[in-house]
Amino acid sequence: MTWDWNFAWEALPSVLNGLVVTIEATLLGSLLAYVLGLPLALLRRSRIRVVSTITWLFIEFVRSTPLLVQLFFLFFVLPTVGITMSPLTTGVIGLGVHYATYTAEVYRAGIEGVPRGQWEAARALSLPPWRTWRAVILPQAVPRVLPALGNNMISMFKETPLLLTISVLDVVGAAYEVGSASFRFVEPLTIAGVLFLLLSYPAALLVRWLERRFGIAQ
Repeated sequence: MTWDWNFAWEALPSVLNGLVVTIEATLLGSLLAYVLGLPLALLRRSRIRVVSTITWLFIEFVRSTPLLVQLFFLFFVLPTVGITMSPLTTGVIGLGVHYATYTAEVYRAGIEGVPRGQWEAARALSLPPWRTWRAVILPQAVPRVLPALGNNMISMFKETPLLLTISVLDVVGAAYEVGSASFRFVEPLTIAGVLFLLLSYPAALLVRWLERRFGIAQ
């Protein structure tokens, strides 16, 4: 099949509309993952054994289960018990919770990478726990994990096509819809692939810059 530039230009607006949905799902899902990941990391480090064990089991269960299965559960099983959400909301929650478990481990690694002397200095100054975390630990831990958090966002961005299975018309879904209507898939799917590349590559360069900025070897 030869490339048709006229059809490509006709398909572009629809694919771009799908890209907006993809970006929205990625940003909201990442925000949920970053916010949920920190308390999960703190609970994982809890000195209360039952709390840390339950958190560990939750993290390992979510990380070991395919995202596609989790999306199906949220979208098709929860409504049977009275919990119904829109496809996009379901996708954002599915992406956010799934990646929150990876984010939690990233945060935990950053926290445990803070030199022990910093903890001891905070105790010597009689800083309350909340201030120790806010003023000493997190300001040192979070910058060092920014590259890993950025990589998680890039991975989430490239996994958003899975949302098509729960009726979210992302950039790939929009491309497929255009192709189905005309029986020409090359142009819209190629456009979708190029758009992924145009957004993913600069994000990857930003991650590399963060690695150099904070002297982190990935």
